[in-house]
Amino acid sequence: MAALGVLCVAVFAAWWLHSFERVERRQPLPPAGEASYNPLYALRLALRADGVDATSRQRLDLAAHPPGPLDTVLLLGDANTLAPREVDALLAWVDGGGHLLVSTPRGRRVAAAPAAALLPRLGIELRAGGGCERLHLPGQDPHVEFCGGTRFIPRGVDPELAWGDFAAGFVFARLRRGDGVVDVLAAHDFLENGALDEAPHAALTRQLLDRNYGRGTIHLVYAASMPALWRLLLERGWMAWAPLLLALVAWLWMRLQRFGPVLPSPPQQRRSLLEHVQASGEHLRRYGHAALLHAAVRDAFLDRLRRRDPLAAALDGGARAEAIAARTGLAAADIEHALRAPRPRDGNDFRQRVARLIDMRRRL
Repeated sequence: MAALGVLCVAVFAAWWLHSFERVERRQPLPPAGEASYNPLYALRLALRADGVDATSRQRLDLAAHPPGPLDTVLLLGDANTLAPREVDALLAWVDGGGHLLVSTPRGRRVAAAPAAALLPRLGIELRAGGGCERLHLPGQDPHVEFCGGTRFIPRGVDPELAWGDFAAGFVFARLRRGDGVVDVLAAHDFLENGALDEAPHAALTRQLLDRNYGRGTIHLVYAASMPALWRLLLERGWMAWAPLLLALVAWLWMRLQRFGPVLPSPPQQRRSLLEHVQASGEHLRRYGHAALLHAAVRDAFLDRLRRRDPLAAALDGGARAEAIAARTGLAAADIEHALRAPRPRDGNDFRQRVARLIDMRRRL
């Protein structure tokens, strides 16, 4: 039995070694550290490896980090969110020989940028739509760029270099200002981590940075300025707040007071004992129990008669009717008729007998 087990194990091991092969595979891990929040981290490392002085930061902060006349500043965020004083200082630095790279804002904007913003100051007018642009490199497969970018049109300025046309819009334009230049692109995504390792992206990046390459410091600003919270919610959060707003409007409409004719006030609850007694009597009469009501009125009359005239109350039949007639002044026949039970289902007879009993009781 043990020999059979050893044989099975040996057969399984031989089959396993024959059917499977040990291989190594590299599994890329998600970025960690600065690479997880700095989209220009790979570009900074590549520039430093090439001997170029490069720094990266989240804010432009010209007061703390003033660029030199031969430096390059790359703004990865929305350039239209810069403060007017920063725009003035940045353009003054460009006039002195600086090289500025900016991109148009991503996505469709609800409101136009103010006239004091950077792109309007440069004469850049945004355009909607547009497709991709082809990029050909020797020895490389056909490539396309700027597919999701926002194209633009330069107004009142003649670009030194341009990529695109006035019909479909431009994806790149180099604008001269004084001794420096400003490069405007429809997108900067080819400069970010994970895209820079492609040969077309690396070649395009090298061409864009060529003007002051190796002559000064390259400042990589990946968050030029954060727009106001209400603007972010209005432009990018509408898919969340618009349905909530519609739901709120529908809820308010459901609970809105309707306008129309004036309705009467709802009747208040009544607690009068007389009304309850009257309602009970109406209920008994409606369901054929009028004899009970007549008997109650007759008993009330006889109780008073016993108190006022015991002798007449002790009599019976016609003698009692005569005695009551002598005391009340009514006809004996009417008194005898009122003391008898009413005919069933005869409302008039019931009312006449009860009315006569009440009159007789009042006359005692």
